[in-house]
Amino acid sequence: MSNNPNTNTTGDGYYRSLTRKMIAVMILVSVAPLLVISGTILYYFDVSYREKALDHLQVLVKKHRRTVDTFLEEKLANIRTLARSCRFEQLTDEAFLEEKLRMLREEYGPAFVDLGVINDRGMQVAYAGPYRLTHADYANAEWFKQALSRDHYISDVFQGLRGHPHFIVAVRRDHDGAKWILRATVDFEAFNSMVERIRVGATGFAFILNSKGEFQTRPRRDALSFLETYLEHLKSPDALRDEVTLVRGPDGSGKEVIHIMSRLKGGDWLLGYQQSAEDAFSVIRHVWRLAGLIFVLGLMGIVMMAVVLSRRMVKRIAEANIQKEMMNEQVIEAGKLASLGELAAGIAHEINNPVAIMVEEAGWIEDLLGEEDRNKCSNFDEFKRSLDQIRTQGRRCKEITHKLLSFARKTDPTVKPIRMNDVVEEVVALSEQRAKYANVKIVTKLQPELPEVAVSPSEVQQVILNLLNNSLDAMDGTGGAIEIATRLEDGFLVVDVADEGPGIPPANLARIFDPFFTTKPVGKGTGLGLSICYGIVKKMGGIITVNSAVGMGTTFHVKIPIPGKDGSGNPPPLG
Repeated sequence: MSNNPNTNTTGDGYYRSLTRKMIAVMILVSVAPLLVISGTILYYFDVSYREKALDHLQVLVKKHRRTVDTFLEEKLANIRTLARSCRFEQLTDEAFLEEKLRMLREEYGPAFVDLGVINDRGMQVAYAGPYRLTHADYANAEWFKQALSRDHYISDVFQGLRGHPHFIVAVRRDHDGAKWILRATVDFEAFNSMVERIRVGATGFAFILNSKGEFQTRPRRDALSFLETYLEHLKSPDALRDEVTLVRGPDGSGKEVIHIMSRLKGGDWLLGYQQSAEDAFSVIRHVWRLAGLIFVLGLMGIVMMAVVLSRRMVKRIAEANIQKEMMNEQVIEAGKLASLGELAAGIAHEINNPVAIMVEEAGWIEDLLGEEDRNKCSNFDEFKRSLDQIRTQGRRCKEITHKLLSFARKTDPTVKPIRMNDVVEEVVALSEQRAKYANVKIVTKLQPELPEVAVSPSEVQQVILNLLNNSLDAMDGTGGAIEIATRLEDGFLVVDVADEGPGIPPANLARIFDPFFTTKPVGKGTGLGLSICYGIVKKMGGIITVNSAVGMGTTFHVKIPIPGKDGSGNPPPLG
């Protein structure tokens, strides 16, 4: 049969088909759960994030509605306090009014533009501010009519006499049976910037409308196309009961737009917020794209690993089939050899008996020759030489047949005298690199001039190396020291392996030498190491014990007997 691993009786087509099937199964088994889990997580993320984003926008509008209402109420309270704390005669003194305006601006910022005192006929009798509005006539102004009929009034934004957007905060008071009004102009820019700060994303913006649908902040073109939506909300009596109303609808191009509305100034104004849904939920789009990229990369990795692993496994299957066929032939040959061996053993056994008789007869003839007169036998020396040759070749035949008969006997590992300290130093040298990476220091305390013990060096090395590896595993990540000591004790040569690991719980101490018992994680240990050590030491006639305490460390004691030279069991003298 050919020894080429690519040659097989199954056929290359079978292995190609098997490879494709294994790749398909691996990809399906790996990708299907990934799709289900990823799709489920992304779906719930999409739903929860949309709800969270809308809730966040509604909370934002509520917060700024309170901010704007608080701003208006503070300005009204400031003017109301001024009107109550000062007499009419004081407020009509323009120097006094200028001082009060200065104090208001210092105290509350530049929101107040000017102050004015107006009599019941609409004539401004006193003025403080940057404009020339002394003796201005407001008799026909709508805000004046509203302010004269109420205790206080906040007007809509209008151009007025100054030709610049502003609104009025007015307080009505009585003097000598006549009504008069203290009014203040609030800076439009300060008010507008406070509202425009409500921005989220690239398209989100806020604005204020009055009951007529007129902008009280700087007009936005994007909001004009939805003016009817906002006016319907202003006219709805139910809107006053809802702090915030959310409406979603398409714009002119069919894209979804989010509208959030809340009433201001006792219901006279509407605070609106508008943002495209695509912008508001842009994070979701980014997450989907990132998830798609990760999925594609993961799929590529899965396909690559499936191809590599499948080809490797099929290759091993093919090699195993080839080896199986080779082993079948070897079994046949081994059977032939076994039959031949049995035949040879039988022949050797049969030959051994006549050879033994020949050797005995040669010895008997030699004895007879010893009784003869050497001088009368001319061939005595030749007979003597031939008999010696017969005896020599007979012994040689016996050795050959003995070897044939003992050929199938099982042999144990080589047992020879060893120096235990040398074995320990070899094992420590083998483990030094691993101990260095585990931050563990191995310390040896070897008693000098220990007697030699007759054991298998490889088995002793296996025992010590296994115990040392267990200690390194126990101290992995924590570091510390491992001490290996040798000593004599009551006819035993003792090897101690002590570590500073976490120790073994008392419940596990009785089972640590049981086969397949392990406390290591799955894939980290088979549970056979200590069981094998126990078997090896027992076979040597020795003892292996353990002392351990949780948090203190573990010490293993390997005791190997030292037989005396006279067979008494007493240890030989040191030397």
